[in-house]
Amino acid sequence: MLGSQLSLWFSVGRGMTQLPLGYSTALVGAGYLVGIAAGLSMLVGILIAWAGFVPYYTITSALPDGMTMQKFAGTVYQQRVRLIGAGAMGVAAVWTLLTLARPVIDGVKESLAAVRMPDADKGKHRMDIDMSAKSVGLVFLVTVVGLLCIFYAFVSPENLPAGQMLAFTVVGVGVAVLMGFFVAAACAYMAGLVGTSSSPISGIGILAIIVASLVMYALCQSFGIFALPGGEKFATATAIFTTSIIMAIACISNDNMQDLKTGYLVGATPWRQQVALLLGCIVGALVIAPVLNLLYEAYGFPGALPRPGMDPAQALAAPQAALMTTIAQGIFSSTLEWGYIYIGIGLGVVLVAIDQFLKHSTKSLCLPPLAVGMGIYLPPVVQTPLVVGAVLGYFLRKHLRAQGGEEAEAAGNRRGTLFASGLIVGESIIGVLLAGVIVVSVTGGGSDAPLALVGKDFAGTAEYLGLAVFAVSLLIFSKVVLGGSDK
Repeated sequence: MLGSQLSLWFSVGRGMTQLPLGYSTALVGAGYLVGIAAGLSMLVGILIAWAGFVPYYTITSALPDGMTMQKFAGTVYQQRVRLIGAGAMGVAAVWTLLTLARPVIDGVKESLAAVRMPDADKGKHRMDIDMSAKSVGLVFLVTVVGLLCIFYAFVSPENLPAGQMLAFTVVGVGVAVLMGFFVAAACAYMAGLVGTSSSPISGIGILAIIVASLVMYALCQSFGIFALPGGEKFATATAIFTTSIIMAIACISNDNMQDLKTGYLVGATPWRQQVALLLGCIVGALVIAPVLNLLYEAYGFPGALPRPGMDPAQALAAPQAALMTTIAQGIFSSTLEWGYIYIGIGLGVVLVAIDQFLKHSTKSLCLPPLAVGMGIYLPPVVQTPLVVGAVLGYFLRKHLRAQGGEEAEAAGNRRGTLFASGLIVGESIIGVLLAGVIVVSVTGGGSDAPLALVGKDFAGTAEYLGLAVFAVSLLIFSKVVLGGSDK
């Protein structure tokens, strides 16, 4: 009975654009956590995409026969504007890696020096004790062997000659490990220094899929894979699989550094944390796969629906995965619209320059280019609640500071952080539970919408009912953060 978003379409000259708003309270909580700088940067990205590129391309391009202007605007965004956002995010990721090169190298040198230091010189305080170099090396060896086995199992169904399968396995894992080392260092540094919201993981994904695709293209070309039936799909799959390893490394590095930083602040023992993190990786691997499969069976993903007749509009959004697939397929089929990526690269350079100018000429203003690129690339119904959460958090903190000073602001921020975290976790749990209900219903021969109370003709009313509930949720959020500050 409640809609999940509101999209208002309106004409701009001969073109069209939209004013969207998503109702996800989890994303509002995430926006509260990332802060005003990232939130406003995403808003800038949304405006660049939907007040700039989408109207421009719909005005200057011919409307295809049989297509409505609204659908054409959506197609323009999917096929052109998102590639521009991808190019901007790629530049932001490269810039982040370049700026982090010096501290990352220094950190690696310090780590290697600590490994070579005799035990007697390290001190015996428990907060100075990490896992031994031998243990770290053993974990690395087991991980690499596991990756080799998994990658070989992934390519073996193609029944290629043993030498070619071995080559794909070694090259794929080699690319993943080499890129993963630098990606982990950069992402972990930013996550530990600022937080995971500042980690360039989205841009890293773009760089990773391009590198993996080019490497696999060269390998497939040399082995004549493209001449085989399904060769292009095999190449795309191996590139995405390689990229998935790199992305897993980046995500785990973010989590590990955040945990180790928190442990340092509260006086934890590093080696105990590191063992717990390893166990967490194992448990996570056992839990994530069945949960994702449950979500797939219930909702499907764009371009991959589990049952015929499903509504593609109800599929779970997977923008990063869709982008990786688009880039990989474009490289292997030589149909990738590089022109739009080049526009994004140029825009990314301008955004980096603006951000540096603001940082050097003002005390508090900045325009994180990666966040702007994400605003261009990610669907607007995902971005707008993030922006709402960031702006709401800014004004709530400002009100608390004006009413009770820094102490009141800190107390309110603690309440807001806990409540925002609860929104994120709660919506995630409910989503998985609903997916389970849908799968049980479909398995038993029932509908894939077992909890539906109204028909599709109720969609317009549901949008505004959802908006009302969303507004009430924001009021509750504000009351929790403010607490008793107005009393």
